[in-house]
Amino acid sequence: MSHISVEQFVNDLKWILDRVEAGESFVITRDGQPIAEVVPFVDQPKKARQAGLCKGQFVVPDDFNDPLPDEILREFYGDMFPEP
Repeated sequence: MSHISVEQFVNDLKWILDRVEAGESFVITRDGQPIAEVVPFVDQPKKARQAGLCKGQFVVPDDFNDPLPDEILREFYGDMFPEP
């Protein structure tokens, strides 16, 4: 895997992308520190998920659709949720 600076990446973008398309990977660095990795995209065919793989491992609680308590709503909405 080759290391290139941000400046090299910006200046030689087309050349770098051509090499990535050919299978090469790059680590982009700023001030010698790695900040990003550019790797070839690998298109993996999506497999259909089998239904029921986790059957019995989770039970929806009876109160799942009940309203949330006021204190939790205040955590989410802050001042938008009125005090009781």
